[in-house]
Amino acid sequence: MRGHMSKAKALTLVGLLAAVEVVLTLTPLGFIPLGVTKATTIHIPVILGAVLLGPAAGAVLGGVFGVLSVLTNTFQPTVTSFVFTPFYALTPDFSGNGWSLVVAIVPRVLIGVVSAYMFRALARFSKSGSAALIGAGIAGSLTNTILVMGGIYLFFGESYAAAKGIAFSALFGVIMGVIGVNGVLEAVVAAVLTLALGRPLVKAFHVRLKIYA
Repeated sequence: MRGHMSKAKALTLVGLLAAVEVVLTLTPLGFIPLGVTKATTIHIPVILGAVLLGPAAGAVLGGVFGVLSVLTNTFQPTVTSFVFTPFYALTPDFSGNGWSLVVAIVPRVLIGVVSAYMFRALARFSKSGSAALIGAGIAGSLTNTILVMGGIYLFFGESYAAAKGIAFSALFGVIMGVIGVNGVLEAVVAAVLTLALGRPLVKAFHVRLKIYA
């Protein structure tokens, strides 16, 4: 995936992208206001790393995203932070556990894996690489939204619904609404940013689009 990039250069790039994740997590740059909602951009460095360096690097960067999510929800908790960290409890009935780590980390690791393989698959048919970059952005973003919200429903459904003040019977519809609205908007934002940032980076790091043909 990374052509003739040296191991040292690849590790440096992973470090830089991880640093960007930290900056996005700690500043308003990690979210783009879109009317009544906000689209996260914290997963963009994960997708870019997957495109440039492959699924292993993408998984590592996704892991960084997941750990940052655990830390943020531990030290700056909200009402529903217990679904992302085992170290926070709103009340004894609304507390995190081992599944919190699964929800926070596993989907983020898979962002990098899915994005890398989507880019690989589409790069065979994309001369300029634009379609491959757009596809990687969309796939990575939807992986995050669908798996996180699915994990919340599966592992914390009743307590999450209670914390949000809604009936459990209505939770599935609420989650589908989040996926359909936030998920789609974030996928569009990810596609645009991955294309805009990815094209110069692909050229700069000599990523070979035909390598998988």
